[in-house]
Amino acid sequence: MIVGVPREIKNEEYRVAVTPVGVKELVRAGHAAVVEVGAGVGSGFTDEDYLAAGAELAAVDEVFARADMIVKVKEPLEVEWPRFKPDQILYTYLHLGAGYAKPLTEAMMACGIRAIAYETVETATGAHPLLFPMSEVAGRLAIQAGATHLQKANGGSGVLLGGVTGVPPAKVVVIGGGTVGVNAAKIAVGM
Repeated sequence: MIVGVPREIKNEEYRVAVTPVGVKELVRAGHAAVVEVGAGVGSGFTDEDYLAAGAELAAVDEVFARADMIVKVKEPLEVEWPRFKPDQILYTYLHLGAGYAKPLTEAMMACGIRAIAYETVETATGAHPLLFPMSEVAGRLAIQAGATHLQKANGGSGVLLGGVTGVPPAKVVVIGGGTVGVNAAKIAVGM
């Protein structure tokens, strides 16, 4: 199978769906990987990293045209929809409950792509293993974002989240006890 990894084009999205280590595993399992030039740059991976792992580099149109499976992080944007081809597999977060889901769903149905949404992958116990790591990241980043917004230079009150000698730390309230909340609490306690 040829696995295609396009660069994410959604605004402020810097992740890449498959790292060079992932490419190496795909190649080791007998698959080929075609990665868009520059796809990993936002996550700290160079094109050379992908080449060393066994990937081929290509322009976005070639990635979509050659791939049996497209692996992304975020839902495809409208500019990507014409690149879908019949029976191609799309593996990504699709957020099908969001407001833009109907046009995306219609585009996928019209071309006959087979879509698998990360958020719907479930283990036998009902766990969502592909949501868990993103929820961990979201919880940890929430506290960092909060600390940034507390800084005076960013329009905040100037309170240091962790405090310093003689100055009490900020108070943090975490609402929710799921994976996001637990990870937010862990980081808040550590600061």
